[in-house]
Amino acid sequence: MRARYPDVEDHVVRDGVRIGYEVYGPPGPTLLLPTSMPLVHARQWKAQVPYLARHFRVVVVDHRGNGRSDRPPGPAAYGAEQDLADLVAVLDATGTDRAVVVGLSGGGLRALLLAAARPERVAGVVAVAPAVLLDLADVALFDPRAIVGDWAGFVEAFFAAVHSDPHSSKPLEDALGWAAGTTPEVMVDFLGAGGAQTPDRLRSLCAAVRCPVLVVHGDADGMIPHPAGAAVAEWTGGDLVTMPGTGHAAPMREPVRVNLLVRDFADAVFGTRRPAPSWTPARHRPRRALFLSSPIGLGHARRDIAIARELRALRPDVEIEWLAQHPVTDALAAAGERVHPASRHLASESAHVEGESGEHDLHAFQALRTMDEILVANFHVLAELADTEHHDLWVGDEAWDLDHFLHENPELKRAAYAWLTDFVGFLPMPEGGEREAALAADHNAEMLEHVARYPRLRDRALFVGDLDDVVPDAFGPGLPAIRDWTARHYAFPGYVTGFTPIDPRDRDGIREELGWRPGEPVCLVTAGGTGVGLPLLRRVVAAVPEAARRVPGLRTVVVTGPRIDPDTIPPTPGLEVHGWVPDLHRHLAACDLAITHGGLSTTMELTAHGRPFLYVPLRRHFEQNLHVPHRLARHRAGRRTGWDELAPDALADAIAREIGREVDHLPVDPGGAARAAAMLAELL
Repeated sequence: MRARYPDVEDHVVRDGVRIGYEVYGPPGPTLLLPTSMPLVHARQWKAQVPYLARHFRVVVVDHRGNGRSDRPPGPAAYGAEQDLADLVAVLDATGTDRAVVVGLSGGGLRALLLAAARPERVAGVVAVAPAVLLDLADVALFDPRAIVGDWAGFVEAFFAAVHSDPHSSKPLEDALGWAAGTTPEVMVDFLGAGGAQTPDRLRSLCAAVRCPVLVVHGDADGMIPHPAGAAVAEWTGGDLVTMPGTGHAAPMREPVRVNLLVRDFADAVFGTRRPAPSWTPARHRPRRALFLSSPIGLGHARRDIAIARELRALRPDVEIEWLAQHPVTDALAAAGERVHPASRHLASESAHVEGESGEHDLHAFQALRTMDEILVANFHVLAELADTEHHDLWVGDEAWDLDHFLHENPELKRAAYAWLTDFVGFLPMPEGGEREAALAADHNAEMLEHVARYPRLRDRALFVGDLDDVVPDAFGPGLPAIRDWTARHYAFPGYVTGFTPIDPRDRDGIREELGWRPGEPVCLVTAGGTGVGLPLLRRVVAAVPEAARRVPGLRTVVVTGPRIDPDTIPPTPGLEVHGWVPDLHRHLAACDLAITHGGLSTTMELTAHGRPFLYVPLRRHFEQNLHVPHRLARHRAGRRTGWDELAPDALADAIAREIGREVDHLPVDPGGAARAAAMLAELL
């Protein structure tokens, strides 16, 4: 799923060649973002577009040879004159008189060429690592025979040099995928059309550029050396921003920094203004906390609401608001909490996860990696809010966007920051093989480096549980044991259920309230707060007739949650279906058996209530298959069932065997919310 989709997807035909483009936003001050070369297409700018399009109109153009543009044959089709005429044709087609042109590498050179040739159309240029002073004929990598003879090898070698920064596996994967949109013949034609940018030619080009220029260049760029960008800045009279330690692909590896540089530059060129920060004298400021709860399921929201209530009890003066998205907003509304208006700008993480899922299958680690553009966009929402409003405390409950990009950009921290999570460490699934193991270890290593580099950026890190709930595995080869590292870097308030466990003596009264008859065996089936659980609900419903034959008088209750339409569940005798139930824990406490997937929140609620349950982890979901079973085994709770074991007869047998079974769960301490709140109150 994208963080933002284009408002217009179209093309213009010039001299019989179709040039594709995308437009984001209504008419107004416009940024023109040409792609770098035929090896990539418009998705090159996926980390920039969602944020910039909230402030400017953005037009992205596919270079000839990839994306929505045609792939004409012959070097003459890829010369600079053709290229610039294409950009002007797109400006005309989109009704753009003048634009700030932003380009990376070859796109940076194109921006300069357009500014020199058509100064009336270019209001300013942002050139990121511009591809100047480079003679392609002298670079062995660009040998046409090698490109045609080993296309895959060329693409891999080229993009490995582009994405040389540590922990750049995802941008590299993206680039390799984009290169599939072109051919070695197109690449050879493109390279054959270029000429060497000698110092004299570059001086002449820069002298013809009259608009403001910003050059952004990493000093670890192995493709275009930093002095080349410095020369462009000097000869155009522009500004140079050096990014220490950064390689060639700064917009992909350092998207937040690049986005803010582009925004500030365009603001200055267009004369646009940002809202002035609100200000109240410190002695009159109320204490304010901002909670960010992961929307992937509702467990985070339930526990965070409980913590917020305890925090108010300790600090009645604190004002709490939430930067949240659906389905968290439903839980917050039911609890009477205030959702900040800026939440409307958040891209949906739940929808992304649902789009990545299959039939009871979710490659959770990969889903997080492919959520990269959504995380960048959502971090910008918080960073922008922090520029205009004051909060004393940020609480991020598995808010991956906040934690990652705050460590990457620590200067943007504006408040005390507390991080909450119920698992530590991305663990590879066995079926992922060596590749997934290496990627997970690299992701973990980056997190460890973040914490080691900025040990005080997290003012508090809370593990929602006890130390023994942490898996004993290692973060990866040569990396520390997860439990040992977590013991040194986290506090342990205990598990937070979000409710006081129901006294067993009250079960009969709750059952009566719910309309369940005395002695009636009740099987409750729930799939959590996302839409991923629909296949499980349907699989269980298919077994209801067989289960009813084995368990006389069986009532099966299905709770679909906020993101599954109850009407998608087929009507079945003995079955009742509900949508979202705000106080689901009461249903869980009163049932005789529950069936759920392997999410931690529901399974721990059942554990706290001492109920028997079957849990079916989503396939390839590392947390549900590795972290959660470790914790449940410690609590002597639940019976794990595989997806392939859910044939109607087998499931009916399991229901008959488990319903009403006596259990001996390890008790769940109900004081976790109060202890967590006390730790947060210290930060106020």
